[in-house]
Amino acid sequence: MKFKVISIAFLLGLGLELNAQKISGWRPENRTGVSAETGLMKSWPQDGPALLWSNLELGKGYSSPSFGSNTIYITGTAGKDDLLYALDMKGKILWKSVMGRSWNRTFPESRATPTVEGDRVYTCSGYGDLACFDGKTGKVIWSYKASELNKGTYGEWGIAESLLIDGDKLYYTPGGPETMTIALNKNTAALVWKSASINDKPGYVSPILINRGTRKIIINVAMNHVFAVDAADGKVLWTIENEQSSDVNMRQWDLIKCTTPLYSDGMVYVTGGYDTGGMMIKMSDDGSGAKVVWTDRHLDDHHGGVVLINGYIYGSNWINNGLGNWCCIEWNTGRKMWEQHWNNKGSVIAAEGLLYIYEEKNGNVGLLKADPQKFDLVSSFRFSLGDMGPFWAHPVIHDGVLYLRHSNALAAYNIKAK
Repeated sequence: MKFKVISIAFLLGLGLELNAQKISGWRPENRTGVSAETGLMKSWPQDGPALLWSNLELGKGYSSPSFGSNTIYITGTAGKDDLLYALDMKGKILWKSVMGRSWNRTFPESRATPTVEGDRVYTCSGYGDLACFDGKTGKVIWSYKASELNKGTYGEWGIAESLLIDGDKLYYTPGGPETMTIALNKNTAALVWKSASINDKPGYVSPILINRGTRKIIINVAMNHVFAVDAADGKVLWTIENEQSSDVNMRQWDLIKCTTPLYSDGMVYVTGGYDTGGMMIKMSDDGSGAKVVWTDRHLDDHHGGVVLINGYIYGSNWINNGLGNWCCIEWNTGRKMWEQHWNNKGSVIAAEGLLYIYEEKNGNVGLLKADPQKFDLVSSFRFSLGDMGPFWAHPVIHDGVLYLRHSNALAAYNIKAK
């Protein structure tokens, strides 16, 4: 079945051409973390919003849910395999299918959020095995060992990339000596193009796709570089070295580098934890070049993501692996607006001018006004379901429901305004 392609202005002014068929996946909308949902509660009851349902039967994982037609998709790990689960809208498992080899070293739980387009679901395992599924039946349409077949390399924690769909193409980042980024035909897994290598390992980043001039450009973060690739032919347009940690003891390790960049009006913000800080990159008018215009050491996001709202960036910083504060900096300058300790660092999304924060140590969930002058907490509660381990899955809002994931548990909370 063919779908007409229409041009729409994206909510946040990215101006991408999107398929009429909606894509659901990592950090909506369009990987910004800022949801287009409306009609949501502006505060919660003391014990939190009403729990609609919970499921404690998933394989362990850190991925967020994605959504198809009356179906929820999420990943989990069972033994040596990463699994794709399909659930109905009340949390009942409809089917599960093997999607590839799970990472078998530190933190082996599944991590990449599925990408859903129509009745097809696209996945990436911890070892970089890609697969396309029939979303109704769980049948594998194709599978492709993308990292292995392209001489890809791995960091200490495997692969955590959620796949990017663009028309008939699917993008993936093997890294290593042969190529940095590849494009596959999303229907067959046939290779469309390979970029040149930039001699770097992939990060744990899900890239973004933007328009600049006449180009459509993939922007991604590797272990040691931020880089841009022309989506038409795979040409590497520019690379910029990541800031290095000021802690000499950290420089011997592969750093995590897993925060998806933010983009607005030719500017790209990148941050990455481990005291590497963040930087703002200005692209040339045609996207063929770029330069750093400011750096900061305040919002040093570990892996909880950042959001841009009304000219300010919100997220949490890295003090050490088990500790961080919540921060706000100015988009244009990197100027620190505030830094506040609240439980611990964690993930953040936004909707209707409110921040939803999910701290990683004990599962505390907060609702904040996005105020550049202060940390303005409106409501909070604690999410306590799931097995032991950190609360690393990013929250998601879909059709007035807040979804929280921890290890083997997924829960749905009603946050629609009455």
